[in-house]
Amino acid sequence: MDLNNPIFKDETKAREHLEGLRWGEGRFCPHCGEAEKTSPVEGKSHRPGLYYCLSCKKTFTVTVGTLFERSKIPLTKWVLAFHLMNASKKGISAHQLHRMLGVTYKTAWFMAHRIREAMGGVNTEPMGGNGEVVEVDETFIGNKPGRKKGARGTGHKHAVLSLVTRNGEARSFHVGNVKAKTLMPILRKNVRKNTQVMTDEAKQYHHLDETFADHQFVTHSAEEYVRDMVHTNTVEGFFSIFKRGMKGVYQHCGEQHLQRYLNEFDFRYSNRKITDAERAALALAQIGGKRLTYRRTDKGQAIN
Repeated sequence: MDLNNPIFKDETKAREHLEGLRWGEGRFCPHCGEAEKTSPVEGKSHRPGLYYCLSCKKTFTVTVGTLFERSKIPLTKWVLAFHLMNASKKGISAHQLHRMLGVTYKTAWFMAHRIREAMGGVNTEPMGGNGEVVEVDETFIGNKPGRKKGARGTGHKHAVLSLVTRNGEARSFHVGNVKAKTLMPILRKNVRKNTQVMTDEAKQYHHLDETFADHQFVTHSAEEYVRDMVHTNTVEGFFSIFKRGMKGVYQHCGEQHLQRYLNEFDFRYSNRKITDAERAALALAQIGGKRLTYRRTDKGQAIN
């Protein structure tokens, strides 16, 4: 990355960069939505980047109605943090952000969660389609509170369901369990009916051919991992990246934060074919309409 890029050093350049991403098709008022009757507020007594809406008679900046609203952290540090998190394949710890940005650890931790909030909910249209293959699998990570570490089975761990389109996007969900009645509503909502779905032999997937165009599976218990084009290697490769990041970089994740971490890894994986700068810009463009207070970071719930 180019650390000499002005958007990482100059507040005006950082603000203009953000304005270009948010208002690329024209400036609008975040209070009332007015897109034509807005104008810059000029004068030495007003800060740069302040605008006035002639419709609702309110002033605004590019950060109003975004994750950055009321933040005292300089925009240059926000833009750099977005770039660092999007350029690091397995993530970057809050301690590393704290050292590189020159902010407190608590601030860096909160910034990272805000950035993950921007990464979530980008793709809402169903995955797959005619001729497309979506691989489905679940994994388990971490340790539930009060459960003994290293216990046999998976009941003491957090369950994650991931859907990965071959050569495409990943979409993951923190789920309360891996029963069919929990997973099927997610699959119906996120995968098109004319899609070919591939899984392992787990019994919760036995009747997918009743919902989707085709369902093929490999029998891992019989040491079958690939049969022609039938396999789940793509989604397992995604899990490999996710777990290396969670265990090697983040090391610990509370259950209430797991979905945000999944959003982060989904976003980077789904946009892996573009440059780091383009990926960071795409994430920055998603900050509108999302607020994350410090109190909200302690809340989270798995899908049951």
